[in-house]
Amino acid sequence: MTLFSIVTIVLGLCLFETVSSIDNAVVNAEVLSTVGEKARKWFLTWGVFIAVFALRGFLPWLIVWMANPEIGIIGSLTAAFSNDPHVMEAVESSSPLLLLGGGVFMILLFFHWLFVEPKKFGLPGEKFFSRQGAWFFAVASVFLAQVIWFALKIDPLMAFAATIGSTAFFITHGFKQHAEQAEKNLKSGRSGLSDISKLLYLEVLDASFSIDGVVGAFAFTLSVPLIILGNGLGAIIVRQLTIKGVDKIKKYAYLKNGAMYSILFLGTTMLLDGFGLKIPNFVSPIITFIVVGYFFVKSKRSLRAGHQASAY
Repeated sequence: MTLFSIVTIVLGLCLFETVSSIDNAVVNAEVLSTVGEKARKWFLTWGVFIAVFALRGFLPWLIVWMANPEIGIIGSLTAAFSNDPHVMEAVESSSPLLLLGGGVFMILLFFHWLFVEPKKFGLPGEKFFSRQGAWFFAVASVFLAQVIWFALKIDPLMAFAATIGSTAFFITHGFKQHAEQAEKNLKSGRSGLSDISKLLYLEVLDASFSIDGVVGAFAFTLSVPLIILGNGLGAIIVRQLTIKGVDKIKKYAYLKNGAMYSILFLGTTMLLDGFGLKIPNFVSPIITFIVVGYFFVKSKRSLRAGHQASAY
């Protein structure tokens, strides 16, 4: 792996983690507005350590290790940089399982956003799909059935990996729905929770949000150290936005669209790679830069147009 590839992957991971965690930053900021100064400082110090190392470091390592238990704990962490042919062969042989499960998870995430979640319409057709919310489960079921059907023709384990991806989606979706209600209670002051309880709630919520970024990271690379570095930098940026810039970020109305279309392209890349169509490592970062860049520019133009309209 060249230095250019490493830098491109890390920057792509950092950008993807940041834009895909915008909702997380907004929730964090709103909950932190109800706690004391001491609790906020804790969140920005020890909270960063937990977010970067305990979550975004532990989760990718755990995923690679579960897919390759025979290479051991250390081998799972250093697999991409190992010279041991056995380790490299084991990781390569398990990559279709990781990529297929992750691809299913990511595409279901996009479908849910497209059909069900409220959004600022950024492209033609989004309004139409938002009116067809009842069709989400039908589309998701047909999509999953098709992936499993083709996977069974290659390897039953690949089909099982696809079901694991869908299971992970519905579990994390359930946690997020519960979090939305908990957030409303916290903001209204009806929760009666202490500052410590609120901080623990934020850490649990961050864990559920971090799964999106960690799973999507495997579209960039199977290297756990690079995932930790890229996602860790993104998590630190999200923590800083939580305190200093979340109001500014909320003004960029189409950044969430950019994150979700990135998820669609990354999920598609993972599926194609999982089924044997090898995609170069630089493709995922470039797609992320282009998609997020497009919606960032679109957001700035919308913001500028709003300022001009308010001036008259």
